[in-house]
Amino acid sequence: MESFVTVRVDGQNVYGMLHLPDTDAPPNGHPSVLMLHGFTGSRSADHRLMVLTSRALMAAGIASMRIDFRGSGESEGDFSEMTVGREVQDTLEAAGYLRRHPLLDPLRVSLLGHSMGGMVAALSAPEVRPQRLALWSPALPELWLPMLRGGFVPPVVTDRGGWPLGRAFLLELPRLNPLEAARRWGGEARVFHGDQDPVVPPEVGVRYAQALGCDAVGLPGAGHTFDSLEWVDQLIRETTRFLLGR
Repeated sequence: MESFVTVRVDGQNVYGMLHLPDTDAPPNGHPSVLMLHGFTGSRSADHRLMVLTSRALMAAGIASMRIDFRGSGESEGDFSEMTVGREVQDTLEAAGYLRRHPLLDPLRVSLLGHSMGGMVAALSAPEVRPQRLALWSPALPELWLPMLRGGFVPPVVTDRGGWPLGRAFLLELPRLNPLEAARRWGGEARVFHGDQDPVVPPEVGVRYAQALGCDAVGLPGAGHTFDSLEWVDQLIRETTRFLLGR
């Protein structure tokens, strides 16, 4: 069963899609996964990657919720207000929604994040305390630091390919340490990264895996968004296995 959900955060609506398995829930409820999209993305992700993953998880008996962060996709707010800290806040509220759902197990809520969503997932993990953490091509703040040339912060809003990128996003970056947050959490995790990723170098995925003390699964030939049918199939299959505890 798939249904739209609304999570209220600081007076704004975060919209998402909840996928519930069609089978009867176990006594403590279904396990679930909160899925976090990347920079300028949405809850569907590139070539519907998160939609397909949610449906594969649903068939395997795992519920999932895909959200649009505030200012992205269909959620309320403007992209110019977006910061990583706001996305962490959205994550905490959405995880709380899953924990309160009557058909879901409050102790078996996992996180899955792609690119900047992976960074948000890592930063959120110490507070969310997910059962498992899956990171797809996770980014680090240094990806955006070149925008701070010579330490200069652009005024108010920067035109980032048609996206109004706010000054607060850039000012926050040097204070973020997702690798330290990952180390501090220390739970069960796995990193998935294409070895031909031109956006986030594969060695970043290795650094996350080292911080988490977990395996890094390399997808030979894959880029940042796993853009072939073969890579999509492999990513979804391996992610599902991990979230099932296999």
